[in-house]
This record gives sequence, C-alpha cells and structure tokens, in this order.
Amino acid sequence: MAEFIDEEVLEMAAARELDANHFYLALAVRVKNPRIKKIFKKLAAEELEHKAKIELEIMKTGRVVKQQNKGFDSQNEEIDPNMPEIKMSYKDILLMGIEKEEASIRLYTDLASMVSDIDSKEILIALAKEETGHKERFQKIMDFLAYIS
Repeated sequence: MAEFIDEEVLEMAAARELDANHFYLALAVRVKNPRIKKIFKKLAAEELEHKAKIELEIMKTGRVVKQQNKGFDSQNEEIDPNMPEIKMSYKDILLMGIEKEEASIRLYTDLASMVSDIDSKEILIALAKEETGHKERFQKIMDFLAYIS
C-alpha cells in the first residue's frame, strides 16, 4: 500500500468531490424530468458541501487549501459546450450514479484506513456514509420509476 500524507489524502478527496459536483450538474442539465433534474442539482450541491468539509480539515492542519475550480453554481445550467450529449435512459443514468457512489464509498473507506489523524479518518468515514445515502437515493428513484412503469 502506498504511503500518503494525511493532507494529500484529503486533497485527493476534495478533488473527487469537485468532480462529482461537475458530474451531477452535467446530468441535471441533460435530463428533462424536473424531479430527476432537481435531485441531481441537490446531489451536486451536497458534493460541494463535502468538498468544503474536507477543505476545513486541511486548513485545521495549518495548510493552505489549493485553489481549484469552485464548481458550478447549482442554479446555473451553463455547461461545457464540448461535452457530448448524454444519450442514456433514466435507468442507465441511475445505475451509473449507483456505481459512482459505490466507488466513492470504497475509496473513502480505503482512504480512511490510510490516514493516521483521527479527525481526517472521521471525516472520510462520514463522507463514505453520506455517499451511501446518495446511493440509497438513486436506488429509491429506480424503485419509484419501476413502480410507475
């Protein structure tokens, strides 16, 4: 197992949260169903909240947080014009979201085992739990869509 400095682990986690924010907003812009659009926007906003929590932990160590793209405003529907249109069913989008959240859960659990600082470990475990909530939300939407079909 590679050795990481706790702050490096947290910086990697913050970058992952920013990527997740972009992912969910890109999906929100491309779906027509207003309920699903709202869910993706809410998830995107939650990912920025996660990033802020991680950055706070980094600052507690006395380090300066590296400036990254702040992410999209959750109310802003502007997207990269070079990003291809998503041509997937809602079910496929939800399955992709479930897979993404499962990967995040595994990552944060693994990273928690690599850090020595208790506060860093706790924030990573808390993030894994929050990502579990996101996964469950996707599963509930899938159940709802199956029910109304």
